[in-house]
Amino acid sequence: MSPAPSPEPDDNPIAGFEKSLDELESLVRKMEAGDLSLDETLSSYERGIGLYRRCRQALEQAELRVKLLSDAADPDTAEDFPLDER
Repeated sequence: MSPAPSPEPDDNPIAGFEKSLDELESLVRKMEAGDLSLDETLSSYERGIGLYRRCRQALEQAELRVKLLSDAADPDTAEDFPLDER
């Protein structure tokens, strides 16, 4: 059982956020079930790190867009969003 193929390359990570997040959640469930071989687990973990980074980048870009919409003249004065670190 190998990890799902990567999402199509996209210049806009926001567009693929939901798909990446769904795939990441699926990988986590498979890994937590413990039914994967060591090699499959390592491959899934590596894929998961890539998906996590893609999701994080999409969230950072979305935050920047909101800041620009809030005050296009001076986006640096916009307050950061509180992070819900679980």
